[in-house]
Amino acid sequence: MKVIVSDKLAEEGVQKLKDAGLEVLIAWDEPKERLPELVKDCDAIVIRSATKATKELIDAAPNLKVIGRAGIGLDNVDLEHAKSKGITVVNTPAATTISVAELTFAFILASYREIVKGTNTIKEGRWEKKALKGLEVYGKTLGVAGIGRIGTAVAERAEAFGMNIIAYDPYVKSDKYENVDFDGLIKRSDFITLHLPLTPETKHMISTDQFSMMKDGVVILNVARGGTIDEDALYEAMTSGKVKMAALDVFEVEPPAGNNLLTLPNLICTPHIGAQTAEGQLRAGIQVAERVIEALNE
Repeated sequence: MKVIVSDKLAEEGVQKLKDAGLEVLIAWDEPKERLPELVKDCDAIVIRSATKATKELIDAAPNLKVIGRAGIGLDNVDLEHAKSKGITVVNTPAATTISVAELTFAFILASYREIVKGTNTIKEGRWEKKALKGLEVYGKTLGVAGIGRIGTAVAERAEAFGMNIIAYDPYVKSDKYENVDFDGLIKRSDFITLHLPLTPETKHMISTDQFSMMKDGVVILNVARGGTIDEDALYEAMTSGKVKMAALDVFEVEPPAGNNLLTLPNLICTPHIGAQTAEGQLRAGIQVAERVIEALNE
């Protein structure tokens, strides 16, 4: 059987596919426009976030049996169409949990201690020690929206720093942290971190009404999916002083060229790198290979 790997995968994952006797076509350097041609005789495709497993791509592969997503989110896979064609979709929900949680907590600390501004001003030849007065996260309340694997991992790290944790999740309840409704989380939190997928229910779940209920000086973090925050409303909240800092790894449109948020000094951001650690990518590559092999053998 033949597997196409259309996005960069850890070599250990590729080797595991080969060791299972599969023919592996490496296509991550190919233009995405060529994928319908390349996938036509493949039994499986392994993707990350750059490849969209659309209806058209799925239909271009009549032999397709498995779609493997090296990562958590499946919003780049047409799940309904895959199901209708009898195609198994697998992912690696636990592989990059620690990677994403650590970036989230790095954002939490950076938002209170002026790390980015301190670095930039020193490089510009200024020594602004007196101007860069920070805050402690100790004793502050962290509101975790989405208390699954990643949300729980963030909460555990915050607890170690002496933060108070409250949790909101429409589908699961934490057996360790205080569960609240979304309005309660919005009103009580000093930090709000989102760890929910982008769905019709979560799109712009934080907008003007939610910002109006928040504490003054709140910090907003999103290392999950762009689109869960209304960015126009966030811009207004950041310029008014309602939001002290926003820390974003994701945007509604990526790359965020021309996004007004990029003009604000109280934004810190990264280019969707939550899962981008050597350890996380190694785990994701190995785990997706294992799951694809298992699905093909069923």
